Amino acid sequence: MQSYLPQLFTVLKGYSKKQFFNDLSAGIIVAIIALPLSIALAIASGVSPEKGLYTAIIGGFIVSFLGGSKVQIGGPTGAFVIIVLGIINQYGLEGLITATIMAGFFLIIMGVFQFGSMIKYIPYPITTGFTSGIAVTIFSTQVKDFLGIQANGAPSEFIEQWSFYFNHLNTIHLHTLFIGILSLLILIFWPKISKKIPGSLIAVIVSTLIVSFFNLDVETIGSRFGEIPSTLPKPTLPFATFDTIKELLHPSITIALLAAIESLLSAVVADGLINGKHRPNMELIAQGAANIGSAIFGGIPVTGAIARTAANIKNGGKTPISGIVHSIVLFLIMTFFMPYAKLIPMSCLAAILIMVAYNMSEWRSFVSLFKAPKSDIAVLLITFILTIFFDLVVAIEIGIVLASILFMKRMSDVTSIETTIRELNDQPDGDMDEEMHSDNMSDKVMVYDINGPFFFGAADTFINIVRSMQKLPKILVIRMKKVPAMDATACHALQGLLKKCRKNKTKVFFTHVRPQPLRTLQNYGIIEELGEDAICSSTDEAIKKANIA
Repeated sequence: MQSYLPQLFTVLKGYSKKQFFNDLSAGIIVAIIALPLSIALAIASGVSPEKGLYTAIIGGFIVSFLGGSKVQIGGPTGAFVIIVLGIINQYGLEGLITATIMAGFFLIIMGVFQFGSMIKYIPYPITTGFTSGIAVTIFSTQVKDFLGIQANGAPSEFIEQWSFYFNHLNTIHLHTLFIGILSLLILIFWPKISKKIPGSLIAVIVSTLIVSFFNLDVETIGSRFGEIPSTLPKPTLPFATFDTIKELLHPSITIALLAAIESLLSAVVADGLINGKHRPNMELIAQGAANIGSAIFGGIPVTGAIARTAANIKNGGKTPISGIVHSIVLFLIMTFFMPYAKLIPMSCLAAILIMVAYNMSEWRSFVSLFKAPKSDIAVLLITFILTIFFDLVVAIEIGIVLASILFMKRMSDVTSIETTIRELNDQPDGDMDEEMHSDNMSDKVMVYDINGPFFFGAADTFINIVRSMQKLPKILVIRMKKVPAMDATACHALQGLLKKCRKNKTKVFFTHVRPQPLRTLQNYGIIEELGEDAICSSTDEAIKKANIA
């Protein structure tokens, strides 16, 4: 049951005063990083700014309190922007809240049924493809606010969006563009000055002061959204009928799937930075509870934030206490300083999200994958293109199906079936490499040597060999020394061979059978049909048994 114990309750044993101050310092810095990000991500997702803070405060607290990672920071992330925006446009805010709660329950179920380790089965080209695709889409959605294009009705589809931008380039607002460029330059170059104080905070402060001091006509959070609440709302549950739940099933699975992938990837990255090991199933349960909690307080979907988690580690955070501090500090900032947030220019937030998109893109990893086999490149590009032009879930689903098919093709290619003929009176140590040239097979032993996984991808080769056999020998030996696993299709192919052998009164033996194939042959009834003597340790043992019989 250790795998279902939150890391918080493990690290508190022997927790020192020194570590507390390290966690406190890291939590404060991460909260400062999370403040403008949470606001920007909420706005980009199509909801009001404070909902991003609700998500970071409630969701972040639950992720740290219940999580399976010592250093995971939970909150809104760029990966959800396009999904949330789509759900908001189609189902409204209440639909999003309902879908997020449903996703939370799916995540808990995934954790209970130990799906946490499944992340390792998602190929790297798929995660790189959809992450880079999301990055491009986020960048695309921020162009209007960054340039200050003075036109309404920007479409959400990628091609139509850029067509809209080019058609309205003559409406660019120069003051807005200046603030956007200035903010972006601060974000790029500030880390060279200080890595302790986040560049996003400096960009927000500088751009806000310039707009306020010079009274620039630049759109701000306040001019777009009005007053922003500075307190947490009362927890409420949305009203949902059975039809609503059925309609929101697909969006909720989308949220759950992406939350699981993002949070577990973040936890794996964190493990590498702290030389630790997270508890994946407990992490999924915590993410599920965090999404439910966030939605009840009016927030948006929660997952592990890789950048904030890395910042937490680099600033000394080593336990979930730093994540809890991050949530408490965010709550205090919201309570006492939220009225000033309405002065933040929208183009500054757009610059922050453009930087988020750049960091998400992992373009170096994307480019490096072009050195991989062509099949991996195909999976990468298809996932990338589908994410941009269609839908993230469609991209992941098609990417996984395509990767699975290509994997099976590779496994089929490495699985070979070799046929050799041996005279009954050959020496036991014969090489069995004689060609099948004799018409008289009655005094010969045919040996099938199967190398590699024997499954439905490779069974077709075996079936073709069986069909091409015109004459059968007295003894047929199937060597399976290099077969680590086999499936039902392989057994079906074997049954076809056995049927042909019964007609020709050919005795069939298996040698060097490994544990998994042996269980499969037993479960499928093949060993019962042939008898226990059909399993031998060598070809010579099979010949002896055949002669005795």
